[in-house]
Amino acid sequence: MRAGEQPANPARTAWPARLHVVTGKGGTGKTSVAAALALTLAADGRRTLLVEVEGRQGIAQLFGTDPLPYEERKIATAAHGGEVRALAVDPEEALLEYLDMFYKLGAAGRALRKFGAIDFATTIAPGLRDILLTGKVKEATTRSVNQRRVYDAVVLDAPPTGRIGRFLNVTAEAARLAKVGPIKTQSEGVANLLRSPMTAVHIVTLLEEMPVQETVDAMAELTALNIPVGRIIVNGTQPPLQAAKVTQAELRRGLTAAGLPADRATVTGLHAEVRNHLTRRALEDSLRTDLVELGRPLVELPLLAEGVDRTGLNVLAERLSQAD
Repeated sequence: MRAGEQPANPARTAWPARLHVVTGKGGTGKTSVAAALALTLAADGRRTLLVEVEGRQGIAQLFGTDPLPYEERKIATAAHGGEVRALAVDPEEALLEYLDMFYKLGAAGRALRKFGAIDFATTIAPGLRDILLTGKVKEATTRSVNQRRVYDAVVLDAPPTGRIGRFLNVTAEAARLAKVGPIKTQSEGVANLLRSPMTAVHIVTLLEEMPVQETVDAMAELTALNIPVGRIIVNGTQPPLQAAKVTQAELRRGLTAAGLPADRATVTGLHAEVRNHLTRRALEDSLRTDLVELGRPLVELPLLAEGVDRTGLNVLAERLSQAD
């Protein structure tokens, strides 16, 4: 390895994009997965940026930090000296930055805030909000200093699957409507990035019917928009179970041998639980098959019994680093 060169990060082979968009139905744990992926990609001295755009401060809660400002700041150290920075994109601050960048309205732009003009603009034109959010993500992804990328990867904790297509396609619509000027140029740049090999949209799901159906729908929508889908990430999975039918008589004998109550009510209730559990696992197997048939690489993450804290994030990051 040459002097100054970063060591190889095996995860870069499995996760080759520069911009990783993480979406999923609400409640599937997409923010936790996005955070874990940022840790994975920051291993071996790399630097990643973890971005949220929904104003929920979910990243701060996961890492136990103060609420994130509109400022990129270090929130974690990854394996072997890597670094994760985080940013909560605020539409108002992004608009002020946009006005200063393209129209040189630094002080004048800030004065608009006093009159409520910025809130008014993003309210009457809801699509403007998403244009500003995706524009900031694009800027961070492509930013360079001394001809070197500032971030090796950017991970976006994106809106849920129900509106991911609209969120990612808004700049393409703006580019189509705008004839000339900075808005058209900026929108085309974002739209092109989101449709390039630099981007991958990963969909987080659970082995439950509604999240799986939303995953199928989101993949179809993104494919129709020519936005590249990366991996399907199945969160909260449990180890394989050797399914077997258990009779009430067998349960009674087992309970008696263990010195536990083996009355009729106990045995009947336990037998019903076993039957329901086996039915549930059979449904999970069927849903897993549906996901495999989508034809995208599948990654399964374990159910964390203690919830998702920093230790749990490290467990998820390690599993993501082992993806084929």
